[in-house]
Amino acid sequence: MKLIGITGGVGAGKSQVLSCLASRCRCRILLADEVGNEVKLPGQPCYERLVELLGKDVLAEDGTIDRERMAEKIFADDCLLSQVNGIIHPAVRVYILQEVEKERSLGRVDFFFLEAALLIEEGYDRIVDELWYVYADEEVRRKRLKESRGYSDAKIDHIFHSQLPEEEFRRHCRRVIENNGDLQETCRQIDEVLAKLQE
Repeated sequence: MKLIGITGGVGAGKSQVLSCLASRCRCRILLADEVGNEVKLPGQPCYERLVELLGKDVLAEDGTIDRERMAEKIFADDCLLSQVNGIIHPAVRVYILQEVEKERSLGRVDFFFLEAALLIEEGYDRIVDELWYVYADEEVRRKRLKESRGYSDAKIDHIFHSQLPEEEFRRHCRRVIENNGDLQETCRQIDEVLAKLQE
C-alpha cells in the first residue's frame, strides 16, 4: 500500500482530485480537517485540554466545542492559536498513523490518500511515500472561492498570503496535478500517474 499526501492551496480543487481517485483505484481517503474535528469531540484526546485552555464558553448546548466560537477566540490571539495547534496537530498525526497501520494490516487497498493543506508545514512529507501538489491558477482559485464559499477578495488575499508559495509546494511534491477546470483533463493526468505507480 502506498501512502500519498495530497496538498495544494485553498481553492485548487483537492476534493475534485480525490473524487476522481476514489473512482479509479482501490483506496482509502482521509481528510486531515475531518480528523481535526474528530479529535475535538467529547471523549476524544483533545477535548478536555481544549476546554481547559479556552474556557467553557466555547461549548455549544450539546457539550461539543462550537467551531465558530473557538475560531473567534484563537484567531484573535496568536499565542492561543499556537497552543491549540500544539494540542490538535500531534493528536491528528497519531490518529492518521493508526489508520495507516490499520489499512496496511487489512491489506484491502493499494493506496492511502491523505489530504491536507498543511502537509508540508506539518512535516508529513517525511511520513508519506510521496506528495502530490494539486495546482490551479490564482484567478481560477479566486473564482472558485467566491462562487463556492462566498469569500471576499480581502479574505481570499489573506488566505493566499498565509499559505505556502507555489514554488515551495513544487519543491516538496513529486507530482503536480493541474486542475484548472476541465475535470476530464484532471482525471486523465491522474490515470497516467496511477498507471506509472502500478507498473
